[in-house]
Amino acid sequence: MLDPAIQDNAMGPWAPRHVSWFEMGCYFGGAMLVAALGTWWILQRGGRLGLDEPDARRKLHEKAVSRLGGAPIFLAVGLASLVAGYIGGLGWTRWLPLAVCNALIFSVGFVDDLKPLGAKVKLVGQIGTALILYSLGVSIDMLSNPFGDGTLALGWWSLPLTLIWLVSIPNIVNLIDGMDGLAGGFGLFLCLTLAFLGYYSHQPDVLVVSLSMAGALAGFLIFNLPPAKIFLGDGGAYLIGFFIASVSLFTSNKGSVIGALLVIVIALGVPILDTLFAIIRRAIRGVSIFNADAEHIHHRLILLGYSKGGALAAMYAVCVALSLVGVSILLTRGHALPVTGAFLLLLALGTARYLGYIRSWSNFRTQIDEVMERRRQREFFRAYGRVLDFEVERCEDLQSFSTLFQHGLERMGLSAHSHPGGKPEVLKLGDGRSFTLYRPIDATDLSEWHLRLDVLLPALERCLEKWKALPAGTEAGSAAAPLISPPSVTA
Repeated sequence: MLDPAIQDNAMGPWAPRHVSWFEMGCYFGGAMLVAALGTWWILQRGGRLGLDEPDARRKLHEKAVSRLGGAPIFLAVGLASLVAGYIGGLGWTRWLPLAVCNALIFSVGFVDDLKPLGAKVKLVGQIGTALILYSLGVSIDMLSNPFGDGTLALGWWSLPLTLIWLVSIPNIVNLIDGMDGLAGGFGLFLCLTLAFLGYYSHQPDVLVVSLSMAGALAGFLIFNLPPAKIFLGDGGAYLIGFFIASVSLFTSNKGSVIGALLVIVIALGVPILDTLFAIIRRAIRGVSIFNADAEHIHHRLILLGYSKGGALAAMYAVCVALSLVGVSILLTRGHALPVTGAFLLLLALGTARYLGYIRSWSNFRTQIDEVMERRRQREFFRAYGRVLDFEVERCEDLQSFSTLFQHGLERMGLSAHSHPGGKPEVLKLGDGRSFTLYRPIDATDLSEWHLRLDVLLPALERCLEKWKALPAGTEAGSAAAPLISPPSVTA
């Protein structure tokens, strides 16, 4: 059975009270209005801060788009929370830890939107914020048995489980933020689910805060639906994810948390599945799990012929359905859990097949072999990229390095010169310069070629640092280097 404490009204010094439908509408509508006006103001101001520039690879929007959409959402939720605490009489003392930590996690992402911090710095910020919240008393201390009576005291496991919960959800939300309206819409449905949990467990403060976030996201989505005029950015994605993760810990009594977390995990089924596919896909290919690609679920749906609006509607529908499934587990006090588990397993397998992650069950081994061959080819490119990076340090002048660079390109089947049968690819360097290479036209995916070509960026950046110039051999009229295929790599 699910934890019966979820229906317990005892909340210490805070005394719950009834929230009318009119008040609910005011909090939702007020937050929606503030977020919409704030987003409109950002769009009117324009400017050069926080712009997401198209790169002709993954970012295919026509012009630069602001990534500061998290700011009006943060403002709207903050104002609604203050109104609820000081005017609505819903109390605010127990929410101070969440308010402080949600502000911190938003700040980490917002700073990154203005000037990239790097994945490691952001991860440190996320873990630090989660540790602060844990030290302030918000944690998972016990888990109840969803199939019967009794609870399990976590002991020292409380810390790692709480950290995993608080860090993973923001990153999952950020990972799916690759399509107009997707992360914001998912956040809206999840916050409405949290609002229901607050209503069901007789916690009007959870209800009001969740409705406020849902309203803020609704106001933002006015400008974020395809074609988006503004993006969430890391600030907005981290705020949504951390809000969901932290507030879900408040939908039951401190420590004995199972029903609310289970509902949220199931409601997050689509982004969790997308994250799982991404981790498996990148692990098999031998690339970092933080390496962005264009093979998420929404990308696959578009490749299958869905319009952006159609793909978005389909994913919204699945998110709503999974939210209802999660709520059903709570309402049936865990009796629906076995059926739900089987359903989710079949959903994962069917999704993998439908989206083409698995082309055929009968030829699954062949597909794995093809993937491993591409991985070996990528490792070959990566090795040559590192060699060229080291050669920059060893060479005394740019001319001697240029000779080695040309040889390395030949070994990788590339050329620095235009030639029949060559496809130009532009590498963007850190100082704004670009370097054009020509690759063979073959059946290899474009994203795969981008991964291979990017290994040359460190060596080119070092050239700029050491000699303030790029390798010679790209001048007009110079002889084209012969193009030969890279040596075959066998298992």
